[in-house]
Amino acid sequence: MLLLPLFAMAGCGQVITRVTPTATATATIGLTQVATIRPTATPAPYTPAPTATPTLTPTPIIYVIQRGDSLLKIARQFGVSVQGLQEVNGITDPRTLQINQELVIPREDLAAAGTPTPTPTPLPFAVENVSFSQTPLGGLWCFGEVHNTTPVDLEQAAVTISLLDKDGQVLAQTQEYAQIDLIAPGGRAPFAVRFLEPPASFDSYLAEPWLGVRGYVGSYYRDLEVRDAQGEGERYAAYTVRGAIANTGPEDAIGVSVTVTIYDSLGRVIGTRRGPPDHNVIPRGGQTTFTMQLTPAGGPVASFRVDVLGRRAPTPTPNPS
Repeated sequence: MLLLPLFAMAGCGQVITRVTPTATATATIGLTQVATIRPTATPAPYTPAPTATPTLTPTPIIYVIQRGDSLLKIARQFGVSVQGLQEVNGITDPRTLQINQELVIPREDLAAAGTPTPTPTPLPFAVENVSFSQTPLGGLWCFGEVHNTTPVDLEQAAVTISLLDKDGQVLAQTQEYAQIDLIAPGGRAPFAVRFLEPPASFDSYLAEPWLGVRGYVGSYYRDLEVRDAQGEGERYAAYTVRGAIANTGPEDAIGVSVTVTIYDSLGRVIGTRRGPPDHNVIPRGGQTTFTMQLTPAGGPVASFRVDVLGRRAPTPTPNPS
């Protein structure tokens, strides 16, 4: 039996975690009583990743972006397509490329011959606190979070979720990116994976890293602080998180985004949403507010987490004299 209906969708920087305030000192008991009346399903048991059988695959070509590079220039240099570069590196917006960022050059000659393009091994982050929830229309959502257990910043983190039968055979599989672009060492980032046509049932699941590369801070702006975050709402209905974001750094922050993650009493992710605050440009020394409303997939909400990330304003290029 899977979890109850959901919906929630969702930057790294200053992080704040708050436990939902309750009216009495017996908050934990209260949560347990409610869960007993309307229990949430325990997700299917986790299946450890099988030991990979070594195969002979070509060594991926890694290119480090230099000043003046563009995807078109790099594609022409290596004789590949821009689309291939974007797909293998998970690039959705070429404007976010940074100097010293590493790119995997796809082997399109092998792809044309029917050989899969080699994918670099992702950094060994952890996939944790997974939960599932059926939708009223028959779909299935999987929530969880990426935990950066490496000593370096993590970028382009993405997971693979596989639904397995009793024999460990894959019934359905899909991939999705985490909702925070840059994850600091020890940091966390939620994800929401949707199966449009899931199997009628499954016995277990496999959650594992799909993509993930060493992050390049570059234009990311981390000097943002979450203040006065408060959460409130019905136990199983809409849950609202409000607070303020202060720019404590020496520069203006642009493109600021807020990611809210909500958890049940077992620490599982039951909802996440990413969006802009009331003003997504915050001058140095400035402050803005945010309001995020989520619908928990099960419940009640026991705690929440707020992450915020922005970008530095580009430095104007001087006109040649």
